[in-house]
Amino acid sequence: MESETAITALGALAQTTRLDSFRLLVRHEPAGLAAGEVARLLEVPQNTMSAHLAVLSRAGLVRSERRSRSIVYRADLDGLRALTLFLVKDCCAGKPELCAPLIAELTPCC
Repeated sequence: MESETAITALGALAQTTRLDSFRLLVRHEPAGLAAGEVARLLEVPQNTMSAHLAVLSRAGLVRSERRSRSIVYRADLDGLRALTLFLVKDCCAGKPELCAPLIAELTPCC
């Protein structure tokens, strides 16, 4: 991942509604949620939510697909993985024992 791509993704997450939306979609993997359901669960107007989801999509953090009359959004776990790896790629100057607590925290959720 390039720095500009990471900055775009981090910038997309640097807003409360977008961060909440992304975390909600991560919790609903792999089924995803319709845009209207995301808006309802987060108590955000649908047009506002659409704008937030578009920002996350452009940042490579969510994907969408049309299902019948709804647009269903899913967290892009490949994008999340790339961002996470970018952030920790050179972790701890090659001293794995320093990274062990971080890896231990991530392991149970995945």
